[in-house]
Amino acid sequence: MTAPPISALAYAPDAATGAAPAVLAVRQLRLTDFRNYRQLRLDCGGGPVVLVGANGAGKTNLLEALSFLAPGRGLRRARLDEACRRSRGESDATAWAVAATFDTPEGRLAIGTGLDAGRPEGALPRRVVRIDGRPAASQTALGRHVAAVWLTPQHDRLFLDGPSERRRFLDRMVAALHPEHAGDVAAYDNALRQRARLLAEGGRDAHWYTALEDTMARHGVALAAARADTVHRLDAAARLGIGPFPRAGLAMAGDVDGWIDTMPALDAEDRLRDQLATSRLRDAETGTTSSGPHRSDLAVRHLDLDLPAAEGSTGQQKAILVSIVLAHARLMALSRGRPPLLLLDEIAAHLDAERRAALFDEVVALGVQSWMTGTDAELFAPLRGRAQLLRVADGSIAAV
Repeated sequence: MTAPPISALAYAPDAATGAAPAVLAVRQLRLTDFRNYRQLRLDCGGGPVVLVGANGAGKTNLLEALSFLAPGRGLRRARLDEACRRSRGESDATAWAVAATFDTPEGRLAIGTGLDAGRPEGALPRRVVRIDGRPAASQTALGRHVAAVWLTPQHDRLFLDGPSERRRFLDRMVAALHPEHAGDVAAYDNALRQRARLLAEGGRDAHWYTALEDTMARHGVALAAARADTVHRLDAAARLGIGPFPRAGLAMAGDVDGWIDTMPALDAEDRLRDQLATSRLRDAETGTTSSGPHRSDLAVRHLDLDLPAAEGSTGQQKAILVSIVLAHARLMALSRGRPPLLLLDEIAAHLDAERRAALFDEVVALGVQSWMTGTDAELFAPLRGRAQLLRVADGSIAAV
């Protein structure tokens, strides 16, 4: 299906405020034994939410809790048991829970997730998910209802770090447009790990290799195709630029990415199967898997300066990241009828006053429920009257 042109954006803004109605919004958030929160109930408006407070107060913990309402390992990629509350003078919690009531285009929706408290002693931590009170088969079911994209201070080095961080950043945006993508990534990564383990142990079962490589080929080409579609559409959106934020160019770089541009998907699957089969000995010797979409990279250019994003200043790199995330939110509003939740941790860092004001105006106009954190409430002054401003301190929250 051909995506609507970017110029077709229409948000039907509210006549009084200029803001588009939020079409995906958390209206109530409840935490139990999560990080530094023993019990929390937070009732929210449909618009942006600003969390201010000192470092260590629990602002990022709230964003992490929200990130668990979408598929994946959460904002910090922590082990499930690491999110359990730890407190001096009290016994440590053995499970945690995050629950939320959402406004969606289909109506109210209740989602709950957390660490399974009933697992047998010694069993690996397991995450459970309930949607409108019914158990979900897996966390990938969340992708049909909620998408979340986040920027944290760790992303300030995204263009300088290795390709795996850029793929992870991209895959969250891909899953927002293609809900099945998270399942393809999980299936591919699982088969990749099993094949690597089999090679390291010197396994000789050809049928087992063939089965694993078939799984890698099918899911690998599917996830590469979803990445290609998203990057193509995101590139078109990011090239337009948004106010003072720079225009960005995006492209995928990798063998599999080249194949799916030049041949049918089934032929690309066959080629990946062949390469995996013929590289077993080499992969066993090197301890790596030499072919597959796990070796692809996201290439980003700062179009206004005509240079790779990695060569820009820290502020320029941050501005490009914000530009890409806003372009993605626009695509989501067009393609799925709802933008993602935006989780923006310490977002004011490296943004000047003009860009901060432009960011705030854009999220309000898009109808995005953006959760933003910072230590200085004055940096969010342009949002007064348009956002819910909350102060976080020692696991408690109060209106500013």
